[in-house]
Amino acid sequence: MKNLTKKILICSLAGMMQVGLGASVIQASPLQNFDGQKIVQLDDRQDRQRQHDDRQQQENERHDREMQRHHNENDRDWHERQDRENERHDNTMHEIEAGLIGIVIGTLIK
Repeated sequence: MKNLTKKILICSLAGMMQVGLGASVIQASPLQNFDGQKIVQLDDRQDRQRQHDDRQQQENERHDREMQRHHNENDRDWHERQDRENERHDNTMHEIEAGLIGIVIGTLIK
């Protein structure tokens, strides 16, 4: 009876070692390596960052053009228009930043 117990114990230990070795080989195999997805996510993040930067630059250029005084515009109208433009510019910049925050949160959740 003791011989049978020893044989069963040895066979089960050998089987567990084989399963453990097989699992580590599978984990190290290139078929299970998902680094390609990480590269795609980094490229996607870089594209979104570039889009954000472009949109921010376009808004700043538009704002600079609108802040200049128009031909035949009196001081009062110019200052009123500057106030409206400053509010519009602030709102647009907040929307652009909120979009970037949404992108960051979206990538963290994935």
